[in-house]
Amino acid sequence: MRLINVKVFLDLDAGKNRPDAKPLVEFTGLELTNTAYAILSHCWGDPKDEVQYTEMDSLAKIDIRESCLQAFRDHLSWLWVDTCCIDKRSSAELSEAINSMYVWYANSDRCYALLHDVTTNTLPAERDSIDLNKFNGWPKWFSRGWTLQELIAPQDVHFFNRNWKCIASKRDSARALSVITRISVDVLEKGFSRSSTSVAQILSWAADRTTTREEDRAYSLLGLFGVHMPMLYGEGKNAFLRLQLEVIRMVNDQSIFAWRWTTPIGSASGFLATDPSHFRDCSSDMFQGGDYASWLLRKSDYKRLLSPTMAFLYGYP
Repeated sequence: MRLINVKVFLDLDAGKNRPDAKPLVEFTGLELTNTAYAILSHCWGDPKDEVQYTEMDSLAKIDIRESCLQAFRDHLSWLWVDTCCIDKRSSAELSEAINSMYVWYANSDRCYALLHDVTTNTLPAERDSIDLNKFNGWPKWFSRGWTLQELIAPQDVHFFNRNWKCIASKRDSARALSVITRISVDVLEKGFSRSSTSVAQILSWAADRTTTREEDRAYSLLGLFGVHMPMLYGEGKNAFLRLQLEVIRMVNDQSIFAWRWTTPIGSASGFLATDPSHFRDCSSDMFQGGDYASWLLRKSDYKRLLSPTMAFLYGYP
């Protein structure tokens, strides 16, 4: 994991050039475990406006100055930013980063969530169907696939408006955030536990989120389920099918079959969902526990779709 040396970065940004200065430093193993760092969560802009890994030595197009200044104020010497701390020219490094990202956010001492389209000094209390209509009426950050784990994994998340003024924290604004995200207040206040949250509920949180690459709808959920799988960009919707199969292999939770439970699924082409949006109605408490398979088998649509093998496994004659 590469981290930005906050002091070196700010010195270089101020014109204090040092020949031996290295704004990016690699950490591994125990060294990383013992290092306190901040982490930035933001929506990517146009690639030409983002600081890339290859630009760090020349400090071209600096747009992470404010997060470094905030880390400095928080007495944190290191910072991680996805756009410039990952060398995306290496497919192996990119795959490792995607599989590790949830843990990196979870282990951070503080996460800065930048809401670039918010100008007020508080989180929005209701939908804005005019200015933010394309993002379901909420700031864009809440509509993106990757920011779901970036909200859930860190213990300490602070939200900033476009002027880099802190307007809220995850713990203190749990109820407002629950309205926006449909994530339960308990998860936001007390932390996320896979043992007390069903697969269907987790997928329901991702139902209305979007990603630039179709495959990232699935890849952005790996950490939430604690599973790993190789990245195969170009596979399209098959990525979400692979994710579900991996979850079934690793987790004993039948709620993964409860997608679209409130509506008929006669048009479905298989027993697994093809997209997280099919779980939109699965955020209620009824998915907190119970025998989902027995419930599903009482629905005629699922009986028809059930393969002989699955029927045998779940005891349906």
